[in-house]
Amino acid sequence: MIWKIVMKKQLSKIIIILGPTASGKTDLGLMLAKKFDAEIISADSRQVYKKMNIGTAKPAGERKKGKYVVDGIQHHLMDVIDPDKDFSLADYKAVATKSIKDILSRNKLPIVVGGTGLYIQTLVENLDIPKVAPSNEIRKNLEKKSLAELAEMIKELDPVSAEKIDLKNPRRILRALEVFIASGESFFKQRTKSKPLYQVLQIGIDVPREELYKRINNRVDRQIEEGLVEETKKLADKYGWNLSSMSGIGYKQIGFYLRGEMTLNKAVEILKRDSRHYAKRQMTWFKRDKKIIWIKNIDLALAEKKVREFLSSPSFQEGVGGVADVKTGNTSASPSRSLLVRGR
Repeated sequence: MIWKIVMKKQLSKIIIILGPTASGKTDLGLMLAKKFDAEIISADSRQVYKKMNIGTAKPAGERKKGKYVVDGIQHHLMDVIDPDKDFSLADYKAVATKSIKDILSRNKLPIVVGGTGLYIQTLVENLDIPKVAPSNEIRKNLEKKSLAELAEMIKELDPVSAEKIDLKNPRRILRALEVFIASGESFFKQRTKSKPLYQVLQIGIDVPREELYKRINNRVDRQIEEGLVEETKKLADKYGWNLSSMSGIGYKQIGFYLRGEMTLNKAVEILKRDSRHYAKRQMTWFKRDKKIIWIKNIDLALAEKKVREFLSSPSFQEGVGGVADVKTGNTSASPSRSLLVRGR
């Protein structure tokens, strides 16, 4: 007799701490990591780069056995590649999922911390990312165009992606155009959702706008004092201005000053403005996800309470079909838990 087995695979639990720039994600992530014996996976598309420290507000850390460690907590996907290397969304997902598996295998809790919405979405929704390799030839042609020209180009060629990506982020536009030109298909239409990999608790930090903008302005002032101009000059001298990593907020605006296009005061003013605009776009992105639990400022007690409740709750299970032959006892797969349902 043939029976159908409905297999139940328990989903591993991970925590995600998210929010706009300067909201306090790094501090909250570190505090929770210490309380729950966790390691951190960065979800910041700029802190992945080496040598880009002040401009990315990367937390100060040290190398221990090849690992980036901040205040005793190991950080994954932080300070891992050189600024002249390509690092796509598909790269991020591949390395992040591998890191999460490694952390779980050592009975530790993975905590994802960052503000790059696409990085977080690809883990939460298990997005299948277009497997189109970077093309130097396509990139060189596209990089000759201004941001406005690139925005118009993506609107014309791939309107679906144009509605979803940040049209003020040249890196995102370049990648979407690169995928479209190479494959002839929309970047976003190629991204599909698969079954979830994890059971996820998302905690967002909600800071009143006036206070957040004040934090942003103060942080920019600190970055200038800490040597953002000097850091940007060193990077430009070694790598030039045309890399996508050099188009990030901070390096782009200080570049205006270093190339003699405006005064330092004006560049700092624009940096503050652009950082505030970026924070607004981040919140617009995150507010679309109704599963995020929002806490006011860095409410450690509430965040800790939510994490404990989440970790102590029953694990969600993903159903996987299988077939068993009662005579032989053979099954098509090995379930972690199973329910036998008689087949007709």
